[in-house]
Amino acid sequence: MSTATSTPRFSKEVGATGLLALPLVLGHVSTGLISFVDNVIAGHHATSTLAAVTIGTALLWLPMLIPIGTLISLTASVSQLHGAGREREIGPLFRQALWLALGLGLIMFTFLTVVPPLLPAFGIAPDIVPGATAFLHAVRWGGPALTLYFCMRYLSEGMHWTLPTMLLGFGGLLVLAPMGYVLANGKLGFPEMGAEGLGIASAVMMWLQAIAFGTYLWFTKRFAHLQLFSHFEGPRWSAIWDLLRTGLPIGITVLMEGGLFIVTALLIGRLGANEAAAHQIAINVAQLCFMIPMGVAEATTVRVGHAVGRGDGFGVRRAAWAGYAIIMGTQTLSAATLLFGHDAIVGVYTNDLAVAGLASTLLLYAATFQFPDGIQVLSAGALRGLKDTRVPMFIAMFAYWGLGMPLGAGLGLGLGMGPQGMWIGLIVGLTAAAILMGWRLSRSSKRIGQSTLA
Repeated sequence: MSTATSTPRFSKEVGATGLLALPLVLGHVSTGLISFVDNVIAGHHATSTLAAVTIGTALLWLPMLIPIGTLISLTASVSQLHGAGREREIGPLFRQALWLALGLGLIMFTFLTVVPPLLPAFGIAPDIVPGATAFLHAVRWGGPALTLYFCMRYLSEGMHWTLPTMLLGFGGLLVLAPMGYVLANGKLGFPEMGAEGLGIASAVMMWLQAIAFGTYLWFTKRFAHLQLFSHFEGPRWSAIWDLLRTGLPIGITVLMEGGLFIVTALLIGRLGANEAAAHQIAINVAQLCFMIPMGVAEATTVRVGHAVGRGDGFGVRRAAWAGYAIIMGTQTLSAATLLFGHDAIVGVYTNDLAVAGLASTLLLYAATFQFPDGIQVLSAGALRGLKDTRVPMFIAMFAYWGLGMPLGAGLGLGLGMGPQGMWIGLIVGLTAAAILMGWRLSRSSKRIGQSTLA
């Protein structure tokens, strides 16, 4: 550990990780602001619209978590190939990843088509179902675009080029905000569509982002040597299977964590529109905070993967510790902001006093889990750089679904504590994941380092 964290090399690693992470953080913040924009527009349209978008967004991201997690393995693969000087292999790998992304996007479209009629069976309040259904039927058309966008983004990030993530993220907001407002509220001669209008605007934004990223990769000189689009290449199932073998456990791990939050939202949706709206406000703020450590974790994946590729065992551990150092600072800031600014933050979302009071309380719970949330996502990111994906998958299953969800459901629904009980379950699940993921990273990084240095 002393070697891995010695200065000035450690300070240099912190700087490199921070520089790589900054555009990723801003890109993730822009992604989080998509939900923020949707929620603010929906919240000022009607409480029922906000509740509908809450449920619709949960069911949108439930299937999307597996493609995002599965495709993120491309970042580690590209980074390792880049570090090992095997860049000729990146173009063929990327072309197969595009086929995988397209297939996952079509699966997502199908899921969003068949699920809305089942909403009443989930126990969703009847007044929420029509708006949530309309939102999902509109946004589903953007599913394939979103998976292709993430595939292109992970390639770029694996090559240590993160600026497009930031620029296209904020560019998407410039489309979503005005279009969502116009369509939801019926401005400029359009009919008032509420939640459906926000779904349409989101789908349009997804396609524009994907087309813009594809155009950039086609014409940029930065990646010309990779010959990403040099020729058409049909799907090769052995290559796609290799991507799935590494990526699917990551997808399941991401689903375990994200699914905890999503199912929590669905269960709270059974309590009524006010509870669902308050939870959505609080969880949206928490997700915005989460975008920061998530960006740092992705940068750590790249730095760890690059160290593995060049055979630097100490560099692997140094990259992980640099990520932890940054996370301690970011999570301190997030926790303090939520602790002291919760009332002011909620006021941006809604004027409904009942909703605002509950949401403000939930933000105090969110402040509590900032440190375990940051530690677990950073540990998971470093493990992805090592391509250690199977054990973290089982850790996530245990922490989130063996501990967090049963406890939250028991307290929130069984004992009648409502949303507060569900959020206690979130805190316990994230804390368990932080401890176990950190333990796994300690073991894996030492083993990789020993084998690399031998």
